[in-house]
Amino acid sequence: MSNKTKRDVFEKALREWDDLVHSCGLQGEETHGGCEFDPVLIKYKNEYDDALPDDLPVIPKAVAAYIKKCKHDGIAIASAMDEDKFPKKVADYFRNYYTRDQWIELQDTFARAWVDGYTVEEA
Repeated sequence: MSNKTKRDVFEKALREWDDLVHSCGLQGEETHGGCEFDPVLIKYKNEYDDALPDDLPVIPKAVAAYIKKCKHDGIAIASAMDEDKFPKKVADYFRNYYTRDQWIELQDTFARAWVDGYTVEEA
């Protein structure tokens, strides 16, 4: 396993692209060391910065609302994951769609959503 982030790989690709453009003499008229491709590279860097991470957990709307409310109310994650404290919609969702063994796996997803953020499931 590498310690490289996706950001590291993306920036390396942009640097290599820039080096290639310059080595092939494709940069056109340079102004103060700039290149006509610079605005395109800057655009991609900005889009990358604004994009969501690729691997955010996907959770239902009711669970997302529950996480948001718990965080707003200052409830700790351990307390929030207590099944007895789930709102009815959240409890029903987990009981109706997941077995007890699957809930154990969902605890990891819940914790990742709590810490890293999430994408809400489309209805």
